[in-house]
Amino acid sequence: MTFVITRPCCNDASCVSVCPVNCIHPTPEEPEFRTAEMLYIDPETCIDCGACVDACPVGAIFPDDELAEEDEPYLRLNADYYLDHEVDAGEPKLVRTPKLPAGDVHVAVVGAGPAAFYATEELVRHPSVHVDMFDRLPTPYGLVRAGVAPDHSATKSVERTFSSTARKKNFQYYLGVTVGEDITHDELIERYHAVVYASGASTDKRLGIDGESLPGSVAATDFVAWYNGHPDHADDAFDFSSERAVIVGNGNVALDVARILLTDPDDLASTDIAEHALDALRSSEVREVVILGRRSIADGAYTNSEFLSMRLVDGVDVVIDADDLELGDELARQVSEGSVDSTIGSKVRLAREYADHGAQGADKRFVFRYLTAPTEILGEDRVTGVRVVRNMFDADAGRIVPTEETSDIATGLVIRSIGYRGVAVDGLPFDDAAGVVPNDSGRVVGDDGVHVPGHYVAGWLKRGASGGIGTNRFCGQETASSLIADIVAGSLPAPTGSRDDVAGLLASRGVEPIDGTGWAAIDKAERDAGRASGRPRGKIVTVDGLRAAAGG
Repeated sequence: MTFVITRPCCNDASCVSVCPVNCIHPTPEEPEFRTAEMLYIDPETCIDCGACVDACPVGAIFPDDELAEEDEPYLRLNADYYLDHEVDAGEPKLVRTPKLPAGDVHVAVVGAGPAAFYATEELVRHPSVHVDMFDRLPTPYGLVRAGVAPDHSATKSVERTFSSTARKKNFQYYLGVTVGEDITHDELIERYHAVVYASGASTDKRLGIDGESLPGSVAATDFVAWYNGHPDHADDAFDFSSERAVIVGNGNVALDVARILLTDPDDLASTDIAEHALDALRSSEVREVVILGRRSIADGAYTNSEFLSMRLVDGVDVVIDADDLELGDELARQVSEGSVDSTIGSKVRLAREYADHGAQGADKRFVFRYLTAPTEILGEDRVTGVRVVRNMFDADAGRIVPTEETSDIATGLVIRSIGYRGVAVDGLPFDDAAGVVPNDSGRVVGDDGVHVPGHYVAGWLKRGASGGIGTNRFCGQETASSLIADIVAGSLPAPTGSRDDVAGLLASRGVEPIDGTGWAAIDKAERDAGRASGRPRGKIVTVDGLRAAAGG
């Protein structure tokens, strides 16, 4: 028997560190780890010890003889990875925790998402390092709370890891505090030895085509925040009167949005989806979601596990036209010979299986279209359709180019899902083209190319809006390691003030932070509300409501 990693895998590599025979890859030490879709267990090396099962924070690992029917494809996905990846078995690399010099160190972490928590987890291992975590929302966990799809409840289980970190005696919450408004960057720098910005990438990318600003053309970032109960979007409204919706982009977020649009609301009612979103979806007329990707199937931006999950939505067909699965000559040859990267090979194989299976007469359907790009969103007062162009491979140019073949897709709802983008932070340098703060392993680098003492970044603000929870763990740990090394080297600047007056400073400005006790009260109120209706939680979706629950 061997163990198998399945869809909920969050890539946080907790399983890697406990494996006695190093049979789980890629590891954080391997270059591929940063871009890996998931982790894989080598069936030839696994000794069936089960240590990885207990370590997995999202319950993604199972014995091969206990796989649910929908998870059986993962047995092959795990094994396929090792067809073209040679790895050495042996004991995993052990990392020793450095000894810090005497004296307390105070660190402010701005942001409360995965990267912020993973950096904090490393920092608070040292009793002399005290972390105050700031976030403008009354709730922590960032995109785990407001970004992970409601039907992916297992992925949200990583919150338990974050909760454990927050219970440390050298940790404190300052939730409901906007850095840059309620307290400035300079005021943090005066009071802390170091400030770590892990505030994410809060805006969406634009298509840059005509009609993009019409009513009915929306950003996936807004739509996801709406159905997840983000307070900034609780009052948003979306028009579901059209029978077809079009999603531009085919990453994991695009597939999440597609599933939420077509999943039976009665099934969603058992998740933590926001009540206002559930009510709106119950009256939705959407029966078909078209998912556009400008490149080929081999370049699909989604992971294979998310692609597999689309066929698990009851009452919805997955439709792919075989003509859309065209590959360039060289890639087609590699796929045919089995010499292509296993992840790409699996992506092509799964798409061909969908195409061969065809529509089965369900009332709803997901339609994947590849080599198709939007050129204009149609309509006068609101969206009525989207014009697309067919792309093709240009062997001479070695790239995909548009043809003259265009067509129109009738729809009243176009959702762009082409990525998130970071925004500048007052007091920090910013690379506007890349949407990141220039840095070296998390240390902020000024315009002169020199490290700015005491300034650090982690997560999407550090590396760009890519990668999931596991990538953020590696990223946060790297930043924390840089900060710890600077503590050891004695290179952090000494604060000119005291962090003990932060609460008083905020109070003088009429700002009432929510601490760990307040968040625990919110959490309990939401879980109690959910329990009454058979759901994980009933989300409170307004700042006033959250503050009231915190004070309860």
